[in-house]
Amino acid sequence: MERKEKKVTVEEWSSRFRALGLDDNMMGHWHTLFERENPSGHQSFLEWLGLPEERIAEVRAKSEESKK
Repeated sequence: MERKEKKVTVEEWSSRFRALGLDDNMMGHWHTLFERENPSGHQSFLEWLGLPEERIAEVRAKSEESKK
């Protein structure tokens, strides 16, 4: 029997971060660090969350800009 993998939604992921006490600024910093340290992993993660290509490009561009 084939087992389907249930993906985590962006909302679920954000909710977990908020439960840990992260605010929007801290989550933005997390994305910036992820982009700096592992750009291809960041891309894969955003795809895994099911974000559309346009949204992935926005998140990565904002993360890239924050690195400067």
